[in-house]
Amino acid sequence: MTDIISSAANPLAKRVKLLANRKHRRREGVFVVEGLQPVWAAVEAGWEVETFLVAPGLLTHRPALRMVEEQERAGVAVARFGAELFQRLVDRDGPSGIAAVLRSRAGGPDSLDVRPGAVFVALHRIANPGNLGTIIRTVDAVGGAGVILIGDTVDPYAPAAVKASMGSLFAVDVMHTPDASEFFEWAAAHGVEVLAASGAADEDHWSAPYDPPLAFLLGSEREGLPAELLAQASRRVRIPMVGTVDSLNIGVAASIMLYEARRRGENL
Repeated sequence: MTDIISSAANPLAKRVKLLANRKHRRREGVFVVEGLQPVWAAVEAGWEVETFLVAPGLLTHRPALRMVEEQERAGVAVARFGAELFQRLVDRDGPSGIAAVLRSRAGGPDSLDVRPGAVFVALHRIANPGNLGTIIRTVDAVGGAGVILIGDTVDPYAPAAVKASMGSLFAVDVMHTPDASEFFEWAAAHGVEVLAASGAADEDHWSAPYDPPLAFLLGSEREGLPAELLAQASRRVRIPMVGTVDSLNIGVAASIMLYEARRRGENL
């Protein structure tokens, strides 16, 4: 009979809790994803699964049960938890009963595929994991080519980012570069036009030419883009606003620009 883990003192249970911390994720090179759709998306996309975490009392989806059994026969570790402990570990209402510890992927912009119609989103010092997950999901929705994180940014493998991406993290290339100079060097080397978003820009994004391959560059939620990055961009564009607000949520801003790019060309 398969052992069911029911104690929070179990080494694996303790490790799963620790992986909510960025320091531990970086040190081990793994992260946790919870939920039927995201776990399934990770497996389908070929991400390396270190361990499946399953609560037999909660997981009733037969195709998912078969998938776990097939992965187990192929040699992937499967740990089974009691329902109460599983719910405490995943910290989610109405958990589906399946999660996984995945091996993270590292890489810089040079590993991205820059095809002729490619559209990227570059994010400078973004801090909110929910915003990042939303942007990754939108890039996936429009067929974008990838997301580039610049500088000291939120971790794309943070639980809130993974959750907000709704599985799109496993379909979209997300890369990191420690400083903006490397990003601009990559853009110049690959002929990628950089359109920087700024509320102070003279040109609105509806009238600006979009000539892929291109990258929309957006700044942090609090400060926007610094002047030196705006100066290095190919163009500076703004999203027109006529109400009382003078800024938009970064996820909303990215979505507006991505869908304008999608409207202008069927293939990004």
